[in-house]
Amino acid sequence: MKSESASKSTRKRRQFTQEFKSEAIQLTRSPGQSIARVAKDLGISEGNLRNWIKQADTDAGRGPHGALTTAEREELSALRREIKQLRMEREILRKAAAYFAKEQI
Repeated sequence: MKSESASKSTRKRRQFTQEFKSEAIQLTRSPGQSIARVAKDLGISEGNLRNWIKQADTDAGRGPHGALTTAEREELSALRREIKQLRMEREILRKAAAYFAKEQI
């Protein structure tokens, strides 16, 4: 039986387009606009907007040293998925080899 609080935490995550994020960032950079005000007006959390601004600065080369750009993050994610797949395949082959070696004896 699920508790009431557990069902509330399983709400669907909202997805925002890149255009929406770009426009939100531009609004914060216009004179007289604070991050808090723009976030409230758009109905998003301040934390999300701050993260978008930080990532946009990193993509533009103005971020902290060693921070990953969006393209680098995507590549890293793809490589991690590939490593996971290869490890599973290697484990299957290892088990198959052990099984057939046992059959030969």
